[in-house]
Amino acid sequence: MRVRLDLAYDGTGFAGWAFQHDQRTVQGELEAALATITRRTDLPRVTVAGRTDAGVHARGQVAHIDLPQELADDRLLLRRLNGRLPLDVRVHRVSRAPEGFDARFCGVSRTYRYRIADTPEAVDPLRRHDTLTWPRPLDLGALRAASAGLVGLQDFAAFCKRREGATTIRTLLRLEWERLPDGVLVATVQADAFCHSMVRSMVGALLAVGEGRRPVDWPAALLTLAERASAVVVAPAHGLTLEAVEYPPDGELLARQAVTRNLRAR
Repeated sequence: MRVRLDLAYDGTGFAGWAFQHDQRTVQGELEAALATITRRTDLPRVTVAGRTDAGVHARGQVAHIDLPQELADDRLLLRRLNGRLPLDVRVHRVSRAPEGFDARFCGVSRTYRYRIADTPEAVDPLRRHDTLTWPRPLDLGALRAASAGLVGLQDFAAFCKRREGATTIRTLLRLEWERLPDGVLVATVQADAFCHSMVRSMVGALLAVGEGRRPVDWPAALLTLAERASAVVVAPAHGLTLEAVEYPPDGELLARQAVTRNLRAR
């Protein structure tokens, strides 16, 4: 029986989501906890909506795993799972997944936020693990103007670390900036999916615009490139958090899988 897991984690102490034999990862901790409480060594791998990089956090991550029915129906599974997990990973909800659900291939969008403190008074030592401290003031108007040119169906090859067999074409649904009352700048980025390092690369390019080193139209101009732009500096991982993954109604899950599995083309 397929079980959906809604979870959050502080990415500071992890080498990313994906399991690695010689590194501490979120997937590794979660699978170890499941193996312990179920006393099974033959469980399938946990499938996740979005594999986060080392140092990236998540508040609204979604995963699934197929469990024997007696384990999936265990009303204490959530409590037992959190009892075995380290404190920097929490599963908030365990639920029976509807027919056709796949955490990765059924997602219609992922939403990330990137936090930046660009003035001394905005720096909060208690949030140093999820907020980038930037040494120079950033122009909010310039950030917003430069972001507008990236929204839509685009080939983001200039902002991605290309993976063999994977497309770099994505639909960027939203890229918005706001300054919070405490002075922190927050970028909200939403797309149907993201390729490797895409959000951090876009933020890195926009930071160059925000402090006046690049013109407003520079990030959009990079979309004409067929390979990663060497001039783009990837923003540090710790400012980034996966906030939410959205899924279609239950009756549309199988159709969504078919769409996602097809290689996108412009």
